[in-house]
Amino acid sequence: MSQQSIVFFDIDGTLLDHDKKLPRSTKEAIQELQRKGHIVAIATGRGPFMFKNLLNELGINTYVSYNGQFVVVEGEEVYTNSLQMPTLKNLTDQALANGHPVLFMDPDGMNANVPEHPHIAESISELKIGLPSYNPHYYEDNAIFQSLLFCVEEEEQQYIDAFPEFDFVRWHRLSTDVLPKGGSKAYGIEKVMEKLHIPEENRYAFGDGLNDVEMLTKIPNSVAMGNGVEEAKNAAKYVTKSVDEDGILHGLKMVGLL
Repeated sequence: MSQQSIVFFDIDGTLLDHDKKLPRSTKEAIQELQRKGHIVAIATGRGPFMFKNLLNELGINTYVSYNGQFVVVEGEEVYTNSLQMPTLKNLTDQALANGHPVLFMDPDGMNANVPEHPHIAESISELKIGLPSYNPHYYEDNAIFQSLLFCVEEEEQQYIDAFPEFDFVRWHRLSTDVLPKGGSKAYGIEKVMEKLHIPEENRYAFGDGLNDVEMLTKIPNSVAMGNGVEEAKNAAKYVTKSVDEDGILHGLKMVGLL
């Protein structure tokens, strides 16, 4: 058998197509990777509760979730990094004054600080995971690994200026991820590597979005999806076909793993 490699896959637009379906060719390619003895891992902005079914379907037990803030290796929690509560409270207060909802996310679920809002309905419904519960004080008693702030891009700068302790990474026209400063998929992957010690040349990553850029930059064998944003394509060593054109299978052949 060739030397063991690890392959990190983003979920939305990478493993899952635009209808949030797993293409058959992708599933078969991942099963073949596992048969060859390689480790398949997830690196996503989603929380664990949002991709449990995918983990089960693909037999995966190593993942970087919440853009690096909650990391599990072989079923064991190895790294967590939550948002600072007092700062999160200030952000929530400012957002509420501006009419911008905030979502609080932990490993088990998500809670909103407003009962309902069209921005939440539109963006979250695209993930096909159900809408959040309403619990405006949830963050006060629970570790929050990522928040979602709902505003358009032109309204975001005031928060970037006011909260240098946080990073803001836009994932939707109406919503941006709120993360601890310096948190990223790339940093979460480093935490995985501290446990698994796989040589750098045997590390691979596939992604398509803005939150994949650092991961695609730092991992030597990086592949951007054909449907990815330009920043992701520029960061990656390779560009494969689109997710709905067997892009994962094609990319794994490109890098010589299949």
